[in-house]
Amino acid sequence: MSNNEVFKALSDPTRREILRLLGLNEMSAGQLTEKFDMTKPSMSHHFAVLKEADLITCRREGQQIIYTLNTTVVQDMLAWMMDFFRSAPKRNNET
Repeated sequence: MSNNEVFKALSDPTRREILRLLGLNEMSAGQLTEKFDMTKPSMSHHFAVLKEADLITCRREGQQIIYTLNTTVVQDMLAWMMDFFRSAPKRNNET
């Protein structure tokens, strides 16, 4: 996982909503697709971007693909962002 892949994945509101939903509970591809007004190929593209960034994992259960939030990567990314903003130099107008 690179930070660029994660930022690319997070740049899209649909992918952020997928992550929010998976933060509540794992879901099948079909369940997730029902939540959005888009085609299955479009949803597959979003899933692929999120998997490439390692933000989600998937497993097959029979005919279904089950997606789960990769909390380890999400926590690592949040920690990186907190460190980044903590170490960023303050602007002159900040106290």
